[in-house]
Amino acid sequence: MSVRMTQVTALVLRAVAAGHRYGFDVMHVCGLPSGTVYPALRRLEKGGLLVSRWEETEQAHSDGRPRRRTHELTARGREALPAAERKLADIARLLGAVPDAPEAGQG
Repeated sequence: MSVRMTQVTALVLRAVAAGHRYGFDVMHVCGLPSGTVYPALRRLEKGGLLVSRWEETEQAHSDGRPRRRTHELTARGREALPAAERKLADIARLLGAVPDAPEAGQG
């Protein structure tokens, strides 16, 4: 399955590549809600760019929390990183070219 490189998938892929392995960490670093991050993680996994695993129950229980799912890049994910970086650079360039909106009351 091919994964369309959207802003969200690019952000999530970059976050995982940077070492943010848990969904909550990805949410935090990307500034995106769970309803955006978790579907993107699933799409990236279905597309073969990520692989995920549940941690051992004993580890989670000894830490006093629920089990967490870890995500990591696959070889295909590493190959897709340059496209993700280009996508994010394009968005930053486009947003930088958009003039600021006038403040309220300034016509």
